[in-house]
Amino acid sequence: MANNKQQIKRVRTDLKRKQANMIVKSSLKRAVKKVEVAVQENDRLKAQEALQLANKKLDKSLAKGVHHKNFVARHKSRLSKLVNTLEA
Repeated sequence: MANNKQQIKRVRTDLKRKQANMIVKSSLKRAVKKVEVAVQENDRLKAQEALQLANKKLDKSLAKGVHHKNFVARHKSRLSKLVNTLEA
């Protein structure tokens, strides 16, 4: 339990940041899932559009400090590789 004013404020701000981060993370998960579903359906055009959206969400999560740059780079690479399998 928080004992002083600063600790109480930190608890409040931590909860707000956690909620904001969860929104960004869940939005990113939905975007990645759209790419994976499009790849499973062998729909190249839909997969490329979903990939652009997912890359945008990844960049935004990096800019907001939700994810580390290596996490973003790894996911972009994996998704791109997945979409490129359709074109081959």
